[in-house]
This record gives sequence, structure tokens and C-alpha cells, in this order.
Amino acid sequence: MKVSIIIVNYNTKELTKQCLQSVFEKTQDIDFEVIVVDNASHDGSQKMLKEEFTNVRLVENPENIGFGRANNEGIKIAKGQNVFLLNPDTILINNAVKTLSDYLDKNKNVAICGGNLFDEEMKPAHSFSNHFISIFYEIDLFTLNGLSKIIYGKNRNFNHTKKNLEVACIVGADLMIKKTVFDQVGGFDPDFFMYHEEQELCLRVKKNGYKIVSVPESNIIHLEGKSFTCNLNRLKRQLEARNLFYKKTHSSFYKYIADSIFYLTAITRLFVFKLSNNQNKINIWSFMLKNIK
Repeated sequence: MKVSIIIVNYNTKELTKQCLQSVFEKTQDIDFEVIVVDNASHDGSQKMLKEEFTNVRLVENPENIGFGRANNEGIKIAKGQNVFLLNPDTILINNAVKTLSDYLDKNKNVAICGGNLFDEEMKPAHSFSNHFISIFYEIDLFTLNGLSKIIYGKNRNFNHTKKNLEVACIVGADLMIKKTVFDQVGGFDPDFFMYHEEQELCLRVKKNGYKIVSVPESNIIHLEGKSFTCNLNRLKRQLEARNLFYKKTHSSFYKYIADSIFYLTAITRLFVFKLSNNQNKINIWSFMLKNIK
């Protein structure tokens, strides 16, 4: 088996169905399997999968264990040499699976790769990060990404070139990793429920001497945000994951500096949005300010 495609589903029945249809339609000339890990959905996902996709291996978790842990469960039974972590809110545009798998097989020093993501209007979407969550990241956020735009130009988080680019991290929506490397670094850290777990995984992979590469020939639509609603609970999980990432990867003093910059960003954003009377943004940044650890 060359590739195991892992899809984590939580109450995204129709999106998962659409994703699977694209996988079986577009993936050609390569041996692959599909494993769907269901996090105790209550929207009829399991019934749909059992009736309409009998060629898919289904893992039914008794509760919602989050993104990283669910992928770990799927990879435990994966037979593929390469593992493709695919979000349920994605649609393959071309033979992306074979493109990414072939690239990993041809490059022994590359452990992770991913393609170019597009939104539903086929506009470039966030596909990778050129830097990890760090003091640089916080300064870049404060400058409205001005710093990264100066350094990386239009290739800040999307590969506009026709060349493969080494990056810091591939987003979890379409991350392909060699299974031997995934096992070597210990998989996803189970302490992360959602958000930033792929950054932490990519950081460990880099520390083990491997490269992470954006492969623009692989194209996928990412209906980002369709699989969940944007609310304060989501923001809280993002902040919790950010806090956990810093605690696991940096010293307390480093985290203090990063938090201070983030605090300044929150205050500045809140002041600006109060001037413009943007209530939605005021609510978001007020919540961020109160929940900075």
C-alpha cells in the first residue's frame, strides 16, 4: 500500500461525502486506502459511510477526542508508506495524492509535503507557514503581516511559483507525511485538542533533520470554516492551543515576551475597532484580551 488517506469527521456528513467522492474520482495510478475516523458524530455520518462507502475503513471513536488524537488512531491501522491527512472540507482538483506521494518517495530528506489550497472561488488560500508560532509570528501579527510580506512577498502562505518551496509547516488540511517519520517522532501530541498540533508536529520533524516542502502541482479546494462555526468557543480553543504550543516549545521567559507582544496587538486592535464601531471585531478582540494567558 502506497498511501493511507486519513479523514477526521465530526458532524460533517455532507462535506465528508463530497471529499470522499473527489478522492475516488481524482486519485489514479496509485495504491491507496481511505480511513475515516469519526469523533462520535450525531448527524448520521456513520450510517452514510457504511452504506455509501463500503470501501472506506471506518474508525468510530466513542467521544470527540480532537484532531490530532483522532489522526493518531487512524494511523495506528494505516498500511500505507505515506500518510495523507485530509480535512473533510476539502475537494481534490487533480491527482494530488499521487503527486505528493511521488515527491516524498523521490526525496529521502523530505518528510512532509502539501499542495496549494484554494477557496471555493478558486482564489489562493492559506496552504503553509514560512515560520512557526514565535516572537517573529507575534510581531508579524502586530504589523498586519507586513513583516512576512516584506520577507516572503506573495509567497507568504501560498506557493505562486511553479517550483517546490521549503517551508516551516504545512497546514493540517492536506498534510502528507512518511509513516516511518510519523512513528519516529511519536505522532501528534495528544495534549492538543485542536489547532496548532500540525505546527508542533512539523517542528519536531524539522528538529529531526527533515525538510518540509510545498508542492504547487498538487491542487485542492479547502472550504475553510465550513466544517465549524466561528464563535468564542473556537477562539478559546485557539488561544489554549497557542498557550500550550509556547509552553511545550519555548522557555517561560520567551513565552512572556511573546504574550506581551500579543497583548499589545490585542489592545491596538481593540482601540482601532472601537473607533470604527465594528462591534463584531470589538467582541472578538475583547475576548482575546481577557483570555491571554
